[in-house]
Amino acid sequence: MNTVTPTRATRTDPRLVTLVLRLGAPALALVAAFAITSLVLVLAGDPVGEVWSTILSVPETRNLANIINNATVLYLSGVAVAIGFRMNLFNIGVDGQYRTAAFVAAVVAGEAWLPGFLNTLLALMAAMAVGAAWAGIAGVLRATRGVSEVISTIMLNFISISVVAYLLRKAAVAEPGSNSLNTKEVPEGSRIPNLSIGDGPSTEVYGFVVIAALVGLAYWFMLNRTRFGFDLRATGQSSTAAIASGISVKKMTISAMLISGAVAGLVGMPILFGSSFTYGSTFQPGLGFAGIAIALLGRNHPIGIALGALLFAFLDEQSNPLQILVGVSPDIVNITQGVIVLTVVVSYELVRRYGVRLEQHAVARALAAEPAGRRDTSEKEVSA
Repeated sequence: MNTVTPTRATRTDPRLVTLVLRLGAPALALVAAFAITSLVLVLAGDPVGEVWSTILSVPETRNLANIINNATVLYLSGVAVAIGFRMNLFNIGVDGQYRTAAFVAAVVAGEAWLPGFLNTLLALMAAMAVGAAWAGIAGVLRATRGVSEVISTIMLNFISISVVAYLLRKAAVAEPGSNSLNTKEVPEGSRIPNLSIGDGPSTEVYGFVVIAALVGLAYWFMLNRTRFGFDLRATGQSSTAAIASGISVKKMTISAMLISGAVAGLVGMPILFGSSFTYGSTFQPGLGFAGIAIALLGRNHPIGIALGALLFAFLDEQSNPLQILVGVSPDIVNITQGVIVLTVVVSYELVRRYGVRLEQHAVARALAAEPAGRRDTSEKEVSA
């Protein structure tokens, strides 16, 4: 009996090449973003070398603390979006969900109904519940009425702005000589202690970074080690196949939006319990939209999202002195971030298509190497 021993290249090359390309795709995307941004600087007549030397300089300790703090918030936002993406849902409403949740958490924590960290835990649970409920509206509309979650979450973002602004006027504590509106401050015993990485308060990192890491670990475990995570990924890849396997698509849609909203409810918590200690009209906006870009950049993987959050936070922090030192608007970083996301999406799609082509060629070579007698026997068995 003649057998064909597959060569080493036949056994490993397609997967190995695809793995190398997947690892190299982000690097190629960064190089492309660097080149495109440099071209924009040249066309604008700005000093390319000085801009990049300023952005890529080694950050000082206080800048490093700011990068980690900003990355913590962006990471939670990215995970919230990624949960929806894995279900093939575009939760563009993280901004409204975290805004509403942060307000409710600030009110609950400010009232101090429980002592110490029990009060903190109650506020966090309230934030997750409100975020889940706000996202659940879009999930129910999608599951029961077929309403696009993109449209419903965008509308809910605008509704949340008005609702929170109205309720803030009711719950705000008046400060003499100030026009700002703020809730009651979180009691000192309910604040989450910061972690120091240097000397002075400007070098402190949010203690919430530990909770953010646990959220990422829970996200990974849910997707890869639970039946629910398998159903979530299966439904996201093919709702038809999921229905054939007995999975309730409506149930998974609502569940995915609820979990995504619950994580979104935590986005503002590092700021609330680590620096501002109150919710007001100046509470940081726009964090939900940044999470969309970071989830795309990180390919919905917890480690990839973390790297994407650190990259975006690094670029944001390093762009601050551009106006003073180089005379260039820091908005150039926004261009860089947008180009990075675009090039990463394009490069990963090219890698995916090339990987499919490699697999097809490998199957064709395997069929061509199969002995003729075995193929004839297989064909007769099939025809019989």
